[in-house]
Amino acid sequence: MSIWEYANPVKFIATSDKVLPWVAGLAALALAGGLIWGFFFTPEDYRQGSTVKIFYLHVPAAMMAINAWAMMLVASLIWIVRRHHVSALAAKAAAPVGVTFTLIALVTGAIWGQPMWGTWWAWDPRLTSFLILFLFYLGYMALWQAIENPDTAADLTAVLCLVGSVFAILSRYAVNFWNQGLHQGASLSMDAEENVADVFWYPALVAIVGFVLLFVALVLLRTQTEIRRRRLHTLEMRERMG
Repeated sequence: MSIWEYANPVKFIATSDKVLPWVAGLAALALAGGLIWGFFFTPEDYRQGSTVKIFYLHVPAAMMAINAWAMMLVASLIWIVRRHHVSALAAKAAAPVGVTFTLIALVTGAIWGQPMWGTWWAWDPRLTSFLILFLFYLGYMALWQAIENPDTAADLTAVLCLVGSVFAILSRYAVNFWNQGLHQGASLSMDAEENVADVFWYPALVAIVGFVLLFVALVLLRTQTEIRRRRLHTLEMRERMG
């Protein structure tokens, strides 16, 4: 079986209909488990107090904001190379989910940072690149809406996705590129010296799994919607011409 079989809209919808309930159910369990565990059953940090618990929302949302754009990049490249409509529609479907995660990360970052930095916002390299990524998300969605021809819209948004990927990379690695800035280093790292304590790490990992599964479920559902919307648009165009 080839993965390209799922570029067929009928095959994609049939398969995602079977997978979606399981993914959504596991997402709900992981999100509830990770967030309840993190917010109610972990200790306060010795420096940040209870404020540190916003970590369980902020870090998974920030990770998925970047990874959502990465998924859009892969889907856009598939569209450019192979012209599979499902990949273009999957990229389009992921954008509203990604921008929501980005907004959650920006808001929770401000709430987390205010008591630590004494300000709601600082023009820190990572924060600034993350804000630009948020604007790219908005521009990407606006471009889809502004162009009537879906293939032309897919082409132009794919190019925009390539350009915006620079800021997705900066959002992830800005702390490594620039040693200055208020933002802390990676909270979840393979380096034991940088990683958070296990008591915070384990519920965070469960929450991250929940966010990943939530993203997959929403993208599957929205891609199905985009496929059906495209079919309806095609039928309407045929009626006008016929």
